[in-house]
Amino acid sequence: MLFIISVVSFGAIHLAPHSFFASGELNPNITQQSLEQLKKVYGLDKSLIEQFYAWFGAILRLDFGISFASGKAVKTEILSRLPITIIMNAISMFFVFVIALYFGIKSALRQGSNYDKAIKQFSLISYAMPSFYLALLLVLLFAVKWKIFPISGLHSTDAKDGFLYVLDEAWHLFLPIFVMVFGGVGSLIMYVRSLTLDILKSDYIFFAKTRGIQGSSLFRYFIIPNLAPPIVTILGLSLPGIIGGSVILESIFAINGMGLLFYQSALSRDYPVIMGILIMSAFLTLLGNIVADLVLIRFNPHFKRKN
Repeated sequence: MLFIISVVSFGAIHLAPHSFFASGELNPNITQQSLEQLKKVYGLDKSLIEQFYAWFGAILRLDFGISFASGKAVKTEILSRLPITIIMNAISMFFVFVIALYFGIKSALRQGSNYDKAIKQFSLISYAMPSFYLALLLVLLFAVKWKIFPISGLHSTDAKDGFLYVLDEAWHLFLPIFVMVFGGVGSLIMYVRSLTLDILKSDYIFFAKTRGIQGSSLFRYFIIPNLAPPIVTILGLSLPGIIGGSVILESIFAINGMGLLFYQSALSRDYPVIMGILIMSAFLTLLGNIVADLVLIRFNPHFKRKN
């Protein structure tokens, strides 16, 4: 599967119009002879098939090539941007799932009430609100007008090492993480609510209630075990979002992470960087599926070994 994804991605990138080495785009004064020499250095003078096999063989050795724009190794570029993107997306993903589980289940248990209606309205607003629009509104309100949070970046110019340095970084990341949580929680709340309502309508819940099982016991032994498998699947599929799930927000808040790197590489047609990020995302997608399947096997009592 990873090989097929790499073939499709490689072909799509190289069939796109224009190029990083197109005449006049790299440097208006560069000569055609110099362009041909650059293409030879980067192996772009070979056929697409030869380029692909050379690139895929390097990928198997964890060599993602050299960036056209910076001249640095793609692996170095990615590793330098990866930590902040992982921190942002991991924190936002944690809060999204915790909030969605709490409010989704509670809304389903109180179906038809004013609380349920309020949660559904909030979910619709969250789902419909464009993240870039909300980010700009928050910047105008909290950064420009009230000056509570910084407009962009990760650290203040006078930030020092230690606890204050971490606190300063958290202060800078509050708005982008808030936007990520707000934009992602709405659809998941409705999904959890729908799953919980289906569980509450099932026969085993009916028979559990006839046996006098209520409250926390019903929630612990019947609702949660049947709600866990689809949630685990969604969590596994969310794994690639840790790499490139914040492209727009990193651009708006000028956060030097993977999302901004991907955006800048796409604009400059930096093929090695784009392909490196795509392959990492594809690998995480497949890894997330495998991990989710293995966890689901552990949840399924039919697959547990008998003592």
